[in-house]
Parts: sequence; structure tokens; C-alpha cells
Amino acid sequence: MKKKENAAGSADPEQAVDMAPRRARLEDIAKRCGVSVSTVSRALSGEKGVNPELRRSVQEVARAVRYAVPIEIGGTRVILATSRAAMVDYSRNQFTWYVLEGLKQRAAMMGIEILIQPIPDSGIAVIADLLEDASVAGVIFQTVDDPLILDAAAKFTKPVVLVNSDDPLMRLSSVLPCNRSAARLAADYLVSLGHRRIAFLMCPGRRTIEQRLDGWRDSMRHHGLPFEDALTISVDDWLPELAEQAVTDKMRGKPQEFTAILCAGDSLAVGAIRALNQLGLKVPEDVSVIGMNDLPFAEYVDPPLTTVHLPVSEMGATALELLQELISGGAGIPRRIELACSLAVRQSTAAATVIDPTS
Repeated sequence: MKKKENAAGSADPEQAVDMAPRRARLEDIAKRCGVSVSTVSRALSGEKGVNPELRRSVQEVARAVRYAVPIEIGGTRVILATSRAAMVDYSRNQFTWYVLEGLKQRAAMMGIEILIQPIPDSGIAVIADLLEDASVAGVIFQTVDDPLILDAAAKFTKPVVLVNSDDPLMRLSSVLPCNRSAARLAADYLVSLGHRRIAFLMCPGRRTIEQRLDGWRDSMRHHGLPFEDALTISVDDWLPELAEQAVTDKMRGKPQEFTAILCAGDSLAVGAIRALNQLGLKVPEDVSVIGMNDLPFAEYVDPPLTTVHLPVSEMGATALELLQELISGGAGIPRRIELACSLAVRQSTAAATVIDPTS
């Protein structure tokens, strides 16, 4: 079973439930900076009389130890505005759930109340109305790509942070996994196993998925391997059955064009494995399959799925920390924070037995 991470990054599920991380204190920051507690308090609260260089040093240390700076301007409530895509994902698997859990854990440490507000089809006027409340400090938009929503959010007078998406015009700060390097990591791993023709299975439409496609292309280009359109397989939704049908259609009655499939999501990988089994091919002996997300069910796939672990809980926590920084006036320039991903190697990948199936 997949181990949940707590707000401090612990992989122990018992710790995640029973042993909440100790909240950083002013004394911790003061000790690191070599100053008094009162100086730290004045530096973080924005009071006058603190050297600007020292103030920056104190703020950097506070962020490093994840000190929850009290939010005194704008209130103690934050809106989590969820898109339809985020809600659909929430009902199907745990990706959105883990982002939300990371955000909630961090909010509990900071004494902030999270107000969950689905984004209606009519637009985000309801979000703008909620921000009129003096007790609401800002808003986090989850999984939003719609340019009209981004345009409107960029005009809000209170801080906005995007999570699991970004603003291509860099008007809004954002937190997301480094999707491009994540896909590059997976593709490089397959190349290291001897695979030379690697297909990419995806559900297009989101910028984050296009970034994963670019990561696959980066790897193929770096290793001098093919990445033509014939090696990409697209589906209209993230359902395993659609991936199963797409892979079946791609391979049935034709020579095998690839020895590995890199999937842009774990659910697509499940469908790909089903298709290969139905076609009489073994995973990983005949075709290796690798997913992306590392959701809990990945360990229960037959065979257990090699996948890219995305730090989804950390995304939620980091988004709230970034919003907190914006509220306190500590970051005036929008930033895009991309979190590193790692490879979870299991049994769905193996060394290639055929280097080039088209030869």
C-alpha cells in the first residue's frame, strides 16, 4: 500500500496520523540567525527598525524551517477554488485528494481555514464575491487552464496562487510538479534498459500534459531516438478502458512498433497493460509499461506498476506557503515553483529483449 506523506515529508503512515510535526518556533529562527526572539518577531511582522538585509535573512530562515507566520492582513481564511477537472479527478482517483490533504495539513499548522468552492460553468464571479469578505486573505485555484479564468484571476486585488497548473503569461504564481523533467526521467530510465522505440500514451488538452510530452521528446532527442507522431497514442479521457482500446487499435494486426510505453498517467498505464495482455503480449517481457503519478493503486496492478512519483501532498502545502508569502508582502514578483519528481521502480519494466521491433 502507498505510504502517505505528512506535512514534514515523513513516509511513515503511523506518523502521518499520530505524530504531527513539531511547529517551528520563533526561538528556532532566532538561534539560526544569531539574534533575539524580539528581533525575529519584528522582522517577520514588518515593523520598522530592522536592517533590510537582516529582515531578508530572517524571512529566508523562516521559510526554510516552514515557520507559520501569523497572517494579520486580510484575514485568516483562504478559498480553494476547484475546477471541474479537479472534481472529476477527485471522484476517480486520489491525485486531487492528496493535494487537498497536503493543503489541509499545512493550513491546520498555520491556523487558516480552507473554504472549498467549486468553480461554476458561469465563471469565477462567485470567487470574486467571496474575496470581498475582509476575513478572506486570498485564493488558490486548483487545476485551472482556462485562459478566461486566468485573465480574470490576474485582476483580483487579493493574492492568487495556482496549484497543479500555471499561468503561461506569468501573471500569477503557481506550484506544480516538474512535468517535463518527470517524463524525461521516465524515458531515460527506459532507454537505460535498452528500449529504443518508446511510445507515449496521453490524454491531451492540458498544459501539464503537453509538458510531459515535451519531456518524452527531450529524452528521445537527447539519445538520438525516434519520436515521430506514429509513436504517440492519444485518448479523449483518462479512463483505463479508453487507453486499452487505443493501444489495442494501435497494435492489432500490425507489426510491433515499440518495446515500451510511457504513459502520461497511471490510469492510462492500467489500460495499456490490459490491452497488451489481450493481445497476447507479456508485461514486461515483451513490452515494458511505465506510468506517472504513483497513485496508491499502482502497487496493486498486475504486474506492479513502475511509475513516476509526483509530490502531490507537498504541492498543496507549498501552494499555501506561497500564498502566505504573498499575503504578507514577502514576494511581489510572480513565481512558478516546480517540484522535483522521482522514479518508483516496480515490475512492469524490464530490459528490452528486442532493441528495434521494426528492424
